[in-house]
Amino acid sequence: MRTSVEPDERLGVPRSEDGGVTPRSRESIASALASFERAAVPLEGRRPAAVAVAIVDDGDEHGLLLTRRSATMRVNPGQWALPGGRADAGETAVAAALREMEEELGLGCAEEDVLGLLDDYATRSGYVITPVVVWCGRIAPPVPNAAEVASVHVVRFSALDVEPRFVTIPESEAPVIQLPLVGDYVHAPTAALLHQFREVALHGRPTRVAHYEQPVFAWR
Repeated sequence: MRTSVEPDERLGVPRSEDGGVTPRSRESIASALASFERAAVPLEGRRPAAVAVAIVDDGDEHGLLLTRRSATMRVNPGQWALPGGRADAGETAVAAALREMEEELGLGCAEEDVLGLLDDYATRSGYVITPVVVWCGRIAPPVPNAAEVASVHVVRFSALDVEPRFVTIPESEAPVIQLPLVGDYVHAPTAALLHQFREVALHGRPTRVAHYEQPVFAWR
């Protein structure tokens, strides 16, 4: 039973004595992100992309929207992903994340709902992903674009509060990160971004994830 909460001195967000997740408000998450010094990654020939780390209220608890990519997608079909994609020429990461979320799920959140950004993540396939944390709150049921999205899920904060699994592969010295979620294992880059959100926004720990490896199938 979680009975008392103490502030985490690193990012100033509440933390329960047993280390679990305490209820998070829009203000507390925004404060944690404002205190977090994000690491930007130069493009250096890579293409800019953005994803929406979209916080929703399912009536009982807050959580994040997670999609399963359509089996007909050319790249990483059937894999778990955050709403997002490549940024258009001259488009900011925030604008790209919000546009992609509307195109994929029919959800129109506004720029004033953006709480902050997490670290950029450079992918093996040649992108630099900027995670945009946006507070969507109570939403109408998403209307997924069937050409891109097979299903939409809400990962509650309590479910997101899991320890990652690390595996080794002969192709890289870096550990491959996986998260046990939605009855499956979610792989990087999505797993790395979700893990950093958990660490920074839910526990107030300024954790870096750019060094975590992706599975070989995601290198294409």
